[in-house]
Amino acid sequence: MPIHTRRSEDGQTLIIKIDGRFDFSTHQAFRDAYEHGDQEIKGYVVDLSDTTYLDSSALGMLLLLRDYAGGDRATISIENCNSDVRRILAISNFEQLFAIR
Repeated sequence: MPIHTRRSEDGQTLIIKIDGRFDFSTHQAFRDAYEHGDQEIKGYVVDLSDTTYLDSSALGMLLLLRDYAGGDRATISIENCNSDVRRILAISNFEQLFAIR
């Protein structure tokens, strides 16, 4: 499966790692990764270090995560992007919605 999750050491951050393509084919797996209903989760990290491709449906999925996590109050960072993925996020103005590292 191209999506893996784990918790941070303090248990309050859910880290979602996406391997390979991040597109519509990963939609359900991505939603399943964060829709635990777990009240202990205070923040999210989307690790794109092994993501090779990102399309508009992936951008939509990131927005759904943001809504799920509390909208403007959400604590979500997108980390370890390659230059192509970072360019897509920049063109889409996602640095205004997410912390991109």
